[in-house]
Amino acid sequence: MCLILFALNGHPDYPLVLAANRDEFYRRATAPAGFWEERPDLLAGRDLVEGGTWLGISRTGRLAAVTNYRDPAEWGEKRRSRGLLTSEFLLGSQSPRAYLEKVAAEADRYKGFNLLAGDGADLWYYSNRQGQLRKLEAGCYGLSNHLLDTPWPKVASGKAALERVLEAAAPARVEPLQKVLSDRSLPPDHQLPDTGVGLDWERVLASRFIVSPDYGTRSSTVLLLARDRTLTFAESTFGPGGERQSERRFVLAPGR
Repeated sequence: MCLILFALNGHPDYPLVLAANRDEFYRRATAPAGFWEERPDLLAGRDLVEGGTWLGISRTGRLAAVTNYRDPAEWGEKRRSRGLLTSEFLLGSQSPRAYLEKVAAEADRYKGFNLLAGDGADLWYYSNRQGQLRKLEAGCYGLSNHLLDTPWPKVASGKAALERVLEAAAPARVEPLQKVLSDRSLPPDHQLPDTGVGLDWERVLASRFIVSPDYGTRSSTVLLLARDRTLTFAESTFGPGGERQSERRFVLAPGR
């Protein structure tokens, strides 16, 4: 993922509300969200190049998501796929804290990353660029290609938009959150971060929904976990030019 907006206990009926965009090169082979053959209780998309995923959740509420930490100095390096950080937690049985402790011990195997891991009760965050495990408390959060809540324009505006949706929607609905993710507006140049990729690329990457000739938002996912443990998972996928390719929605009743 390249933008994850989420709220913990920010809505009276939904302990977890999450809206996320995955940005990637259009040429990278990808499978849309579905239940995995080796784990029929796991719902996630799949990177068909390395086999991992960017975001997934199990029927029991086991959740993981990853974003890259943008650092052009690492481009061209070959290290272990960061998508495996997510899939290995989802396919395993360790607690979020125990898993992140294991990841931290071997963090140099990966380029820069941010990882969220939860078990339906607690949600934890770890970045190998910060080096601290953090159990997240109630609140609204935003994560892109720097550390958690780094106030890049799309993170700050996305969090504000998420908070407005939560205040207005009772019950929470998928469509307003999809609209938050679809925003293509660009901030002025003076608000852009300087991550070493040059101004032209900073502009391309600055919107919540990215479109360029070769790289852009490939999927938008909305996840609503209700207090009764009912899960709603909605995914839209996109191709070059931001053309919508597919839409999927899953509603999972607790214990089924």
